[in-house]
Amino acid sequence: MNEAEGVDVYWLPHCSTCQKAVEHLRSKGVVIRSLRDLKAQPLEHAEVEDLARKAGGADALFSRRAMKYRKMGLHEQQLSEDDLLRHMTEEYTFITRPVVVRGDRATAGFSAKRLDDLVR
Repeated sequence: MNEAEGVDVYWLPHCSTCQKAVEHLRSKGVVIRSLRDLKAQPLEHAEVEDLARKAGGADALFSRRAMKYRKMGLHEQQLSEDDLLRHMTEEYTFITRPVVVRGDRATAGFSAKRLDDLVR
């Protein structure tokens, strides 16, 4: 994989799952073009929409494990795609991390198999 074929990673630097994913990518010789800290550099709505499209939809990107999901009572609501996108834009913790992007495809969360499939 050359520099142009590298990946962009959206993560939290202190998240152990994110660190494992980056370590996995590096161990495979994958070029990491950029690391974006989702807390320090929040995403704009259009960026969340773009990531969701690449990952297979807002549902694939949205984290129902975020503490605020239950605290806000979201588990008791029927959330539309627009609702999910809005929540992810307003609160970075609703984005499943890390998000690894290669070209027009992305995967959210750490799965060695999905990462390997993405960078093949």
